[in-house]
This record gives sequence, C-alpha cells and structure tokens, in this order.
Amino acid sequence: MIWLIGASFIGWFFSSLAGGGSPLIIIPVLSLFLEATRIPPIITIGMLFGNGQRVALYWQGIDWELTRWYLPGAILGAIAGVVLFTQLQLKWLTLLLGFFLITSILMYRLAENFNGFQVKAWYFLPAGLIYAFLSGLMGSTGTLLNPFYLNYGLAKEKVIGTKSSHVLVVHFVKIIAYSALGVLSLPILGYGVIIGLGAFPGNWLGRKILERMQEQQFRQIAIAFVLFSGMMLIWKQRQVFSFLF
Repeated sequence: MIWLIGASFIGWFFSSLAGGGSPLIIIPVLSLFLEATRIPPIITIGMLFGNGQRVALYWQGIDWELTRWYLPGAILGAIAGVVLFTQLQLKWLTLLLGFFLITSILMYRLAENFNGFQVKAWYFLPAGLIYAFLSGLMGSTGTLLNPFYLNYGLAKEKVIGTKSSHVLVVHFVKIIAYSALGVLSLPILGYGVIIGLGAFPGNWLGRKILERMQEQQFRQIAIAFVLFSGMMLIWKQRQVFSFLF
C-alpha cells in the first residue's frame, strides 16, 4: 500500500506538469507485485479516481467542442479494446506504440514549422477511437494524444482539463466493459482505489506548481514526456529484438 500510494502521488504530480503519463510511473511499481494481466483493470480504476478529481479542478478549462467530437469514437474504441484484451495479449503492440509516440513528436515539430497544417476538432473522432481502443487493450496509453491537444492550440490548464474529461469517460466505459466480461475482482478494485487515493494529493500539489509555470515551459515538459514515454515502452519490450543478436 505504501509503495502504491507513493508511486501514485509521484505519478499524478509529475503528470500534472506534463499533461499526462502517470501510468508510466505506477505500472512499473504494480508489476513488482502483480501479474501483467491484472494491471490494466487496476490502472483503469485508479485513473477514474485521479481524472475525476482533475475534471473538478480544471472544469473551466474543458473544451466542450473538442469533447463532442472525441466521445463517440472513444466509447466505441474503449469497448472494442477491452473485448480484445480478454482474448489476447500483444507484446508487439507496446513496441509499436512506443515508436508511434516518438514519431508523433517529429510530426508535432514539423507542424509547428508548417503553418498550413493544424489539428482540427473533428480529428479527435478517429483519434479518440484509436486512443480508447489501445487504452482498453493495454490499460493506458498515457501521452499518446498530447501532440494533438498542443497542436490544436490548447493552453496548459485547458490541456489538463480537456484531456482529463476525455480520459474519464474512456475509463468509465472500460470499467463497465471489464465488469461485464468478468475481469474485475475485489483485490483488483482494492488496488485501484489505493492508486486513486494517492492521486488526490498529487493532483492538488501539481495544480499549485502548474499555476506558476509559463506556457512554453509546460509545452517543453509535455513534449519531453511524450518522447520519454515512447523510449520507455520500447525499452520495456526490448526482448522482442533478441532475434537480431
């Protein structure tokens, strides 16, 4: 309990400054104690608590137009991802996601230098479907959509508020799907609640620091965390490359 609460506090604090990514800190701690197949539903429960608090903290920053485009695809993607999660486990998927995160940084930088391209609200319909599908399959995809939010033009509090509202809906749908498919159990619920409790002080402290940050600093940290996320996912599946040696 101490390890999980501590990891959750640290994860949610730093993810407040980076626009997401708390599972990157929480998942390695969970993997020390639990089987990999139990981690996705635990993370989902913890994310429901943490993002619920963030929605309350950053309510005024939520972009509702973006949310209307995001939700239909996200709901379908979350259900499809959970159903597939109960059928198989794909190591290559984590690897591909890592490469995609790194590539998304390059695309974001190109978009910054090419004023003719900008993310539009309707892009979040297919993006939400893909994000939620991968989230249902893997537990969480962290900072996958950060370059989209930043390129759309959202400022720091609006990124946190809008993304948290989106993720909250995705994880709520996933919990219903996990429950319907018989994945949830009392121990899994317990671990998820512990992670959720650790999120509360982390979110509160993170908001205090975020208020003092400049917008450019937030963007730099957010982009750096996306790159770090991609590298961590690739390193986690490094055994896939063993056939080369």
